[in-house]
Amino acid sequence: MSLAVRSAVCAALLLMGSAAQAAVTPVPVGQPLARFANIKPGAHRYLRFKQAGDTVRVADVWTREVRFEDQDGQRRLHIVQHWDGVGGTPSDRQLDSWFEVGTFRPLTHIRRTQKDGVAKVEAYAFQPDKIVGLKDVEGNAAKDFEVASPQPSFNFETDMEFLQALPLATGYEASIVFTHPGGGPPAAYLFKVTGSEVLDLPGGGKVDCWLVTADYNHPEMGVTRFWFAKSGQVMIKQLSPLPDGSGVLGKTLLY
Repeated sequence: MSLAVRSAVCAALLLMGSAAQAAVTPVPVGQPLARFANIKPGAHRYLRFKQAGDTVRVADVWTREVRFEDQDGQRRLHIVQHWDGVGGTPSDRQLDSWFEVGTFRPLTHIRRTQKDGVAKVEAYAFQPDKIVGLKDVEGNAAKDFEVASPQPSFNFETDMEFLQALPLATGYEASIVFTHPGGGPPAAYLFKVTGSEVLDLPGGGKVDCWLVTADYNHPEMGVTRFWFAKSGQVMIKQLSPLPDGSGVLGKTLLY
C-alpha cells in the first residue's frame, strides 16, 4: 500500500471516529427537553421482581405519580414515588421530588423510609455546583450532607420519566449527568437506543417499543435494558443484571 493510500485510509478512519463521537448527544441541565410533552399527570405502577433461571420472586409494587403543581408561585413538575414491600415485615419507602417544568432541572428531593419500625427522613437540594442537605426539613438525617457537582446534575431517582422526555429514535445516544441524592458525586452515563422490539402486554395486546441500554459505567457487570413505548415513551419494562451475577432485577408495567 502506497504512502498516499495509507494516508487516505488513516484520514478516513479519523473522520469515522470523529463522526461516531459526534453521534453522542450531551443533555445539559437547564435546556428544554425535546419531548417533555410526553410527561403527563397520572400514576403508573410497576411490579418489581428478581429472576434467577426459571425462578421468579416478587420484590414489591412501585408506584410513580406525576403531578404539575404550583410551588413558590411557579408551575413545577412534582414526582412522588412509593414502594409497597412484601413479606412478613415489609418495608416502606417514599420519594418526593420537584423539578423545573420543561427542562427537568431538579430542585429538591426528599426520601422517607420506614423499616422494622424505624422511620428516617433524608432531604436534599440541587444547586448548580453541589447537592446539599435541606436544613429546614424537620428530622433530616442528611441536613449536613454536601457533595460537589462540577457540572449540574439530573436526579437519578427519576430516570424513567427523564428518558421518556428525550427524542428516542434509531441510533440515538445520549450522555447524561446523573446523581443519586445522598450518594457520591455526579457522573456522566451513556444511554443508547439499540433497536426496537414488540412486547406482549400482561393483560393482552402488544406494544412497539424502543430498546434502550446502559452499562452505568460498569460494563463488567452487564447491560441494563429498557423498553419504552414508541407512542408516549412510557417505560414498559426494564431488566438489570444483579451485581452477583445470579440473575436479573426486573420491572414491568402493571397499569
